[in-house]
Amino acid sequence: MTAEPLTSAALPVRHGFFTRRGGVSEGGYASLNCSLSGQDNRDSVLENRARVARALGAAPDRLLGLFQVHGTAVATVTQPWQVGEGPQADAMVTNIPGIALGIVTADCAPVLFADATAGVIGAVHAGWRGAVAGALEATIAAMQALGARRQRITAAIGPCIGQASYEVAADLRGAVLAHDADDARFFRDGRPERWQFDLPGYCAARLRAAGLGEVAVAWADTAAEPGRFFSHRRRTLAGGGPIGHQMTAIVL
Repeated sequence: MTAEPLTSAALPVRHGFFTRRGGVSEGGYASLNCSLSGQDNRDSVLENRARVARALGAAPDRLLGLFQVHGTAVATVTQPWQVGEGPQADAMVTNIPGIALGIVTADCAPVLFADATAGVIGAVHAGWRGAVAGALEATIAAMQALGARRQRITAAIGPCIGQASYEVAADLRGAVLAHDADDARFFRDGRPERWQFDLPGYCAARLRAAGLGEVAVAWADTAAEPGRFFSHRRRTLAGGGPIGHQMTAIVL
């Protein structure tokens, strides 16, 4: 089985929202686990990442990753770094052809950006903390610094946890509403003192409010499709165990 990327018509450059299928990892990491921070066999992860790179027509040593921390820092990439030596950040931008920007997720929203006219791309790992704090807008600003124009930037939100699967407590809801009370529309009542949060809808609204030219959403629920996606929430509900991460990547 080969790596299985999903793509978006909104993005005019090479990219892929990869699933968990098409790799060499085994057990709970089966099979296209692309995270180097877990307990999976390192050689297996490196082969999985190489398969992602080759599926996009990029050299494996040009597929870059980050040490993701659920923040708003954006790395502007001017040259590749060694595998596993990426900076602490949750987003990357570049205008260098051949460099593939890769992020890993297991329920958070992977978001890809492109201004094909300017030749600028971006990728961001958007959990709820990063999205509320402004990771999406920070990525757009970093692209603008490289010559992109926000009205030309298109964005695509890949598979992430869906509202039906994402039960949250008052702390998360309070943090979102403290930023903007109108964002109550992204919560649906659940059990007592619990709500269902629409993460992809929230991210899409933030991107549209930022004035992007086009915003597309995959609307695939990672927590609801165990055969297709890794999911932190599903693993937690099951009582723990190994957890893999799928990769999303984009390249000029």
